[in-house]
Amino acid sequence: MDDFDRRILHELEANGRITNAKLAERVNLSPSACLRRVQTLEASGLIKGYRAVLDRSRLGVEITVFVMVGLSAHLSKDAREFEAAMEAADEVRECHNITGAVEYLLRVEVDSLESYKAFHADTLGVLPQVASITSHISLGSSKDLRA
Repeated sequence: MDDFDRRILHELEANGRITNAKLAERVNLSPSACLRRVQTLEASGLIKGYRAVLDRSRLGVEITVFVMVGLSAHLSKDAREFEAAMEAADEVRECHNITGAVEYLLRVEVDSLESYKAFHADTLGVLPQVASITSHISLGSSKDLRA
């Protein structure tokens, strides 16, 4: 990876829909050379994909909750079952296995406190692997590079 590749990645991370011609202009390469580099970055797996960033509030998402979850046992089977349950839960936007006092950090998005209460009780609260749940409601984000 050289400076051209780093500049390409920087531009694509900021705007994944940029045209190849505009990208080539911004990184000072010919369009064909730029396209070859992008294809190589994609083939190598460095670029994992492209996606649309949605305005979650316009979709009815009003509350983001960061949830710390402690498991009752430290067996691989329990972790796999918990992760499968989180994969199936629409409210869970991210599930991170972390170090520290608990095993998981979740980013949960819901339309209301009532919806979060239902998720807390009916999704997390019924899992036998879950020993502790600590919820932190986000008041806002001063920096979010996902948006």
